[in-house]
Amino acid sequence: MIEYLLNYSYFALQVLTIVLLIFLPIVLVMRGKSGHKNETTKISIEHINANFEDSKFAFKTVLSDKKELKKYRKSLRASQKKYSKLAQKKRSFICQFEGDIKASQVEQLRREITAILLVASPDDEVIVVLNSAGGTIHGYGLAASQLSRIRDKGITLTVCVDSIAASGGYMMACVADKLSAAPFAIVGSIGVIAQIPNFNKVLKDKNIEYEQITAGEYKRTLTMFGENTLEGRTKFQSEIDEAHELFKEFVMKFRPNLDIDKIATGEHWFATKAIELGLVDEIATSDEVIMQRVLCRDVYKIKAGRRKNTIERLIKPGVKSILDFFR
Repeated sequence: MIEYLLNYSYFALQVLTIVLLIFLPIVLVMRGKSGHKNETTKISIEHINANFEDSKFAFKTVLSDKKELKKYRKSLRASQKKYSKLAQKKRSFICQFEGDIKASQVEQLRREITAILLVASPDDEVIVVLNSAGGTIHGYGLAASQLSRIRDKGITLTVCVDSIAASGGYMMACVADKLSAAPFAIVGSIGVIAQIPNFNKVLKDKNIEYEQITAGEYKRTLTMFGENTLEGRTKFQSEIDEAHELFKEFVMKFRPNLDIDKIATGEHWFATKAIELGLVDEIATSDEVIMQRVLCRDVYKIKAGRRKNTIERLIKPGVKSILDFFR
């Protein structure tokens, strides 16, 4: 029996290898030919109110007696009938942003905001649940600009911070009309940092020469392998200072009542202290904010993704099934 299983496993591995050798190159070639032109955006929309009602009804079914359940069903139908008569209920649209060093999710955020702005009116609201410790200036500058598009259309923007919105994360968060944060969320860090190792002494110790040729006086200020100069350090510091000033100006544009000299020191604070400094407007988790909206609005969660092409839909499930067989 064991010998039979071993032989079968060996045969299955051979089949898997053949399948991968045949179909993987085809997938790569097709993907290479199509590039991004065949990639279409897939927008998923989740009606949060319906999910809440489903959960509530499930609990009522278990916890209530027949009389109470009948009464609840009747009130639910009356409520649905009432809302159906309204011309249009105000809406809140939810997006999530999980930040990394490069603000990689900015492309997804861009597509989500574009989709929302196609249907949203000034009576609606966009809620962004944000979590980021910051990263590159250009990445988070673009992400913050995407949020600015919402305000430019006259639509209320609410940002919720459950964990952290620091540095570039706060650059995004400060755009909000209303900024909510959980009690122990970290916010602030309005500062700029850049660091680079220098191996010049190591190279000299090993008798290794390093040459660098540039055109333009400040094409390279600091270097990892060459000998850094006072002029290079001074120029690099001036660039960092310039970025810091731009950061402060951006924050002041959206939160003009802040004492910018007091809070733009690179420090960060817990939300309970940050609210005293004016960095946040309300102490609340995103769950509390969303629950509050569900009581008076239609709430939708929006997520953008890439729609799989035909080859991916056909091949990937088959390969996954083969791999699952051996787990």
